Amino acid sequence: MPDTPLIQVTDLVKHFPLGGGVLAKPHGWVKAVEGVSFAVFRGENFGLVGESGCGKTTLGRLIMRLIKPTSGRVMFDGRDIFSLPKSEMMLLRRRMQIIFQDPYSSLDPRMKVESIVGEPLRAIGGLSRGERRSRVATLLEKVGLHAADLDKYPHEFSGGQRQRIGVARALCVNPDLIVADEPVSALDVSIRAQVLNLLIDLQEELNLSYVFISHDLGVVEHICDRIAVMYLGSIIELANTERFSRSPRHPYTEALLKAVPFPDPHRKKEPAVMEGDVPNPIDPPPGCTFHPRCAYAFDRCRLEKPPLIKIVSNHSVACWLNAGSGIEGGIQ
Repeated sequence: MPDTPLIQVTDLVKHFPLGGGVLAKPHGWVKAVEGVSFAVFRGENFGLVGESGCGKTTLGRLIMRLIKPTSGRVMFDGRDIFSLPKSEMMLLRRRMQIIFQDPYSSLDPRMKVESIVGEPLRAIGGLSRGERRSRVATLLEKVGLHAADLDKYPHEFSGGQRQRIGVARALCVNPDLIVADEPVSALDVSIRAQVLNLLIDLQEELNLSYVFISHDLGVVEHICDRIAVMYLGSIIELANTERFSRSPRHPYTEALLKAVPFPDPHRKKEPAVMEGDVPNPIDPPPGCTFHPRCAYAFDRCRLEKPPLIKIVSNHSVACWLNAGSGIEGGIQ
């Protein structure tokens, strides 16, 4: 990977107010993203995984500047996207696009495919309708559809075909970065593989960078170069895919991997290492936010929040077990 990241996220925080109004103050805050930092390099597939409600989608929308942060910074190719004026941000949006989770609600049912996919080109300007139509037809062919589909409406397609339309729309302006927010979670298993392979092929052909958001570890391990695990708004482990699968060092990551079904009836299922539900993000526990569910927690875990520390090359973890305390050598 190159030395200079395409995306550099630093201490990103997002709190959503509860209640309140024009004059009244909010009576609480949902702490959706808490001090997240990471980098994504050009041509890299970067995965974000975690349970529902851990802040993955919020983080993806912050990277795209679809919502504003409470604090922190996102640098895209050396430019702070939150400090850019609207006119410059509109130009920068050509280089960063998003694929939404639901292929049914993310496409306007009143618009034809030509208009849906070509809308970014129309917003940018500079092309005639004939040129836009030709560009859209080429994109449809690239994602496995046909030029004859230009004049169809979304309801005339299956879920997998609709998601391909969403991919074509994201590719329309030749972006450098695509945030893929659970792009296959709403699809049948047989269709998932087709869309995933399409994304991999497009990444290799166009040198795209992906931020791939998913709760499905199997999908993320298949497509990503590095994987970050989120829990209650924070990244608690970050490693390349090989180390992530072979040598998890955080109890939560270990539990996630053990929960993945294995198609072998003779393989003995290992016991779970966590119990209970995710704590309330309005009032997270002190110290390590995972400690109420952790079988290895000790006193320091309940008092101090562990930082994300590099333990070896390409592997960082936020856990006191890996900081010279508690179980020697961390989780094996």
